[in-house]
Amino acid sequence: MSKLYIVPTPIGNLEDMTFRAIRVLKEADLILAEDTRTSGKLLKHFDIATHMHSHHMHNEHKTVENLISRLKAGETIALISDAGTPAISDPGFLLTRACVENNITVECLPGATAFVPALVNSGLPNDRFVFEGFLPEKKGRQTRFLALAEETRTMIFYVSPHKLVKTLAEFVQYFGAERPVCVSRELSKLHEENVRGKAQEVLSHFEQKPPKGEIVVVVGGRK
Repeated sequence: MSKLYIVPTPIGNLEDMTFRAIRVLKEADLILAEDTRTSGKLLKHFDIATHMHSHHMHNEHKTVENLISRLKAGETIALISDAGTPAISDPGFLLTRACVENNITVECLPGATAFVPALVNSGLPNDRFVFEGFLPEKKGRQTRFLALAEETRTMIFYVSPHKLVKTLAEFVQYFGAERPVCVSRELSKLHEENVRGKAQEVLSHFEQKPPKGEIVVVVGGRK
């Protein structure tokens, strides 16, 4: 029976790969990978020989129709991203939606995703939270900040390292210097770091120590 599997992959530590994920990737007829070079290293490590096709933000609109046809023909396809769970600020939504619209079974495996450990280890309230992912680059950025200034739930952001200082400065500007912030860097990797404090304190820290690696920022909501 045809099925689309959404398969999380480690965000850094290969020991976070699940036995089930390895089995599904080995048994699938095709693996869709965000970057076949990056995923090739992962598949080689776990001795997975399944054929790969590239599926990323620049071609996913063009490939969905063909993939739906293959699924309807009875193939089993597994979708992975470079790291973490596909469709969370990564390609995957368009194909998943198309499968649902065509009554094709979709099964998402539980597994690694960056924002969950960042939220939990931040020490900020996690009973109610909002995932914002990446902020707009230019258009709509100020509007988003003005709206989020009134948000009472804990907020989660993905931020590239070269934009972290700018983003933290914007947190100070729109949310206030006293707003609690936690910056999680290189989660699950050798040099994992969690910097917690008030927005101005965390900004000062990274102004003096430029960040590297993958970053998740968790911000307390308005009280």
